[in-house]
Amino acid sequence: MSHSGGPSGLLAMSISGQRAVTAVLGLSAAFVGLWAQFAPMSFYESFPLPGRHWVSGIGAYNEHLIRDVGGLYLALLTISAWAVLRPRRETFRLAGAAWFVFSLPHLVFHLFHLQGLPAIDQVGNVVALGGTLVLAFLLLLVDHSATRAGSSAPPKV
Repeated sequence: MSHSGGPSGLLAMSISGQRAVTAVLGLSAAFVGLWAQFAPMSFYESFPLPGRHWVSGIGAYNEHLIRDVGGLYLALLTISAWAVLRPRRETFRLAGAAWFVFSLPHLVFHLFHLQGLPAIDQVGNVVALGGTLVLAFLLLLVDHSATRAGSSAPPKV
């Protein structure tokens, strides 16, 4: 990543960098989404790893809500995969916006519901959710000077 020389002064990231960030987000979405959608009770009892209780410590089991979470993450996986497979700056930015809109309130909720978790899980929760928010934000900072200059062609990969 480098600082953009354009008038926006925003951080510029190469297409390969955007792909990498989006792929990491997509992999996290696949992990959560597939587990929650297809094994909701296991997800509730053991997320993020066996012996951890990030979900079950918050409230009673609700299969409908767990599967909805799975569907939401699978939707984020879809947009992430689309961006990685069909790289365009505006698609990466859209993926970043979708992840940011989801990740900010998700992080804020969990910041206020860390009690009852061991310290290692509190740290892991904040790092994982905060990391997702940072990655989404990075995709929003992409410089669009080529687009502003009138180029609508996809970037060279």
